[in-house]
Amino acid sequence: MPDFQYIAREATGRQVAGLLTAASKQEALSALAGKALFPVSIDMAAESKTQRAHGGGRVRARYLAVFYTQLGDLLRSGVPLLRSLDLLERQTTNKSLKTVIQDVREHVADGGRLADSMRRHPKVFGELAVSMVRAGEEGGFLEDVLKRIAGFVEHQQELKARVVGAMVYPAFLFVMGSLIVAGMLTFFVPKFEQIFERIEQRMGLPWATTTLMSMSGFFQNYWWLMALLLAVAVALFLSWVKGTEGRRQFDGVRLKCPGVGKILRTLAIARFCRILGTLLKNGVPIIHALRIAKDATGNVVLADAIGVAADNITAGRSLAQPLAASGEFPEEVIEMIAVGEEANNLEEVLIDVADSMERRTNRALDMFVRLLEPLMLTLMAGIILFVVIGLMWPILQSSSVV
Repeated sequence: MPDFQYIAREATGRQVAGLLTAASKQEALSALAGKALFPVSIDMAAESKTQRAHGGGRVRARYLAVFYTQLGDLLRSGVPLLRSLDLLERQTTNKSLKTVIQDVREHVADGGRLADSMRRHPKVFGELAVSMVRAGEEGGFLEDVLKRIAGFVEHQQELKARVVGAMVYPAFLFVMGSLIVAGMLTFFVPKFEQIFERIEQRMGLPWATTTLMSMSGFFQNYWWLMALLLAVAVALFLSWVKGTEGRRQFDGVRLKCPGVGKILRTLAIARFCRILGTLLKNGVPIIHALRIAKDATGNVVLADAIGVAADNITAGRSLAQPLAASGEFPEEVIEMIAVGEEANNLEEVLIDVADSMERRTNRALDMFVRLLEPLMLTLMAGIILFVVIGLMWPILQSSSVV
């Protein structure tokens, strides 16, 4: 919990100052009232502000997975929580994680719960991990929960690496193709300018050559303008996407984009199902689990649909009906969720749905990449062919006339 600096007055009027630990400013005010102190000013301590702002710094998923696994193993072996945290603090090689573990251990030593101590570092421990740890502490199966969190983090990391790895080669082709075309227009095409001027005086130039020379001249003279316009466009786009309505429209367009949209939708729904199933399996209430899973989809349109479903569950309805009414979830997913609710094994069904959708996404992603690679190669070949035709056409015409 954060520390608060305060200035207060006693009943006698004497002014005192001090430092106290509380979960919130309201709780700190209540603590002062319990000591018969009348607050003059109260503010979060500088150290706590820094921790709250930075959350201990970001830590890579592979380090977190090792931390969860080792902590679960130590607890299962009967090692007390404080001693386990002390061992992990001394063993970890990641400086950011070492600082975080030290802070968590200190607050646990002061009587805080592990989940509350982890919540102080939102950039390191997500809401999913904090909620599962809280459920594990309350249910007495914390070591099992930590192992499950580690497995979940590792699985998500593998899925992310697979998606990124599949897109590396197409991205490389795009970047290299752009550099090659820019280099040809900047350094190679201008060397033919004098030759083309003489040919143009005698017999004129074909449209491909005039177009190529115009593009080359514009690129040489106004490259700074193109770079400026690109930077402005990127800045305006990022500003638009950060807005609530802009993000909603952009996410809607992403879901409807041919080819890519279906893959993005399937990935988001699979992530939602896996997180929701994992939370329910570990005893997290469904309303709280839906709020966490909704934010983890990474898509505002899907998150809004899940939020409506959570409201309906609060009113006593099922989960499948509002998800089906949104039109954002595939029918087979809705049917499986409905069956899981009727059979009272929703958490198992959700994890099975996530496994099935991820396998389907992997196949679709492989197929998309296989189609994208030849398309990009064909596009590059077409651009280079256009450059060659624009350069050689007037020379060949001139030779035939001679």
